[in-house]
Amino acid sequence: MFLSVATVLGESARRHPDRVAVVDSGVRTGYRELWAGALRCAGALRASGVRPGDRVAVLLPNSVDFVYAYYGALAAGATVVPVHGLLVADEVAYVLRHSGAVALIGGGPMWPVAEEAARATGVRAVHGLPAGGEPLPAPEPAAPDDIAVILYTSGTTGRPKGALLTHLNVVMNASVIAHDLLGLGVDDVVLGCLPLFHTYGQTCAMNATLRAGAALVLMPRFSGAGALELLAAEGVSVFMGVPTMYHALVEAAAQDPAARDDTAPRLTLRAAVSGGAALPVAVLERFEETFATQVLEGYGLTETSPVATFNQPQLGRRPGTVGHPVWGVEVGVADAAVEDAVVLLPDGGVGEVVVRGHNVFAGYLDDPAATAAALVDGWFRTGDLGVLDEDGFLSIVDRKKDLVIRGGFNIYPREVEEVLVRHPAVSEVAVIGVPDEVRGEEICAVVVVRAGAAVTEQELIAWSRERLGRHKYPRIVRFTESLPLGPTGKVLKRALTAPSAP
Repeated sequence: MFLSVATVLGESARRHPDRVAVVDSGVRTGYRELWAGALRCAGALRASGVRPGDRVAVLLPNSVDFVYAYYGALAAGATVVPVHGLLVADEVAYVLRHSGAVALIGGGPMWPVAEEAARATGVRAVHGLPAGGEPLPAPEPAAPDDIAVILYTSGTTGRPKGALLTHLNVVMNASVIAHDLLGLGVDDVVLGCLPLFHTYGQTCAMNATLRAGAALVLMPRFSGAGALELLAAEGVSVFMGVPTMYHALVEAAAQDPAARDDTAPRLTLRAAVSGGAALPVAVLERFEETFATQVLEGYGLTETSPVATFNQPQLGRRPGTVGHPVWGVEVGVADAAVEDAVVLLPDGGVGEVVVRGHNVFAGYLDDPAATAAALVDGWFRTGDLGVLDEDGFLSIVDRKKDLVIRGGFNIYPREVEEVLVRHPAVSEVAVIGVPDEVRGEEICAVVVVRAGAAVTEQELIAWSRERLGRHKYPRIVRFTESLPLGPTGKVLKRALTAPSAP
């Protein structure tokens, strides 16, 4: 049996050759042209000595060149190693060495870093797309269990791990997203503002869009105002983002009165997808009111290709949850205290979310200990705490590592954040634990105040105290101009600092 991720683009080029596939800085590339370019890239890689099973790293911004390189390497039978766009040269060098990459395709503003990392490792660097040689006449056959992509996860400690995703993992996830979850069709236009080197942008935006024969509008660098402009200019019908992007879009729309009229964003945006982190219900409600469309929240990880659950319209939608398992996937909640076995809890119990199905990765590259700890009894242990209700909806409570234990009580930061973000003066908030000699940890809220508003620490503490249990409300509030964000817009809580509790 053969199955290649390259088929995602190849089949759409066969079925929809003249339709627009990618829009990059206003330049439209059709499916026929995109596939021909990918095969030229594949031929050049093959002529340069890349063989099936070799690993080819890609360090490119959100551009049509990324799409050419990604599918070109896959068509050549290579495994793609997308490199995080914000890494410094030493970090890129680690990825090159650890993955065993034989070549690095770099370009744009990332080229100096790519070139320096390649020199340090002896890996051949190609500026732009490989040139020379004849196009590959057809993609190299691959088995479903062959490794298609190695994605490096940004762990909180130590070096990142290389998650091994198979061709089956990626093709199935892209197909489920395109057809079962979003019903994407050839007339849809998807805004590609998520980084393509990340699993969310790569599979949910790029692969799913191209699987459906729809158009992907690329945005190299996200801003609320810029995204709002593209929604109107390109007639975007599906938006995919992380919570901070939703917040930015709502704020941009509030500054643009035309966005609240019957303008293009209202008329064309039929669906919005949120993932990557929990979307505050208050932000969801503001977005839906502004753009007159539903937000469908889902859940997944790099190791689940990525989508595991989703608010699927046919199964019902429940804001504040991440929906039901997607087609062919099982999700349970296990006793987080038992590490060497998966002991499932009854509905309503808080525990570690576990996943099994076609979306679960093949393990971590050259790390059998981490693989054994993550894959237990046929389940993948996510490290996230969640709860399943009696109707089968999954709610993510928090990361195990983000849990705050105050005086023996488990405090889930998301619950506190949901309350604080509803204060009229609060724009954004992140809740963390800080050391406390008496209670072990104390709760600290790091707050971004809305433009033009004013609020004091004591006012926010009092607001929280009225709306949360005595053990839950924050005793410490500090203010900041902005929250530290990762490349996909998720808040980096580990980068937040706060004074010790008094």
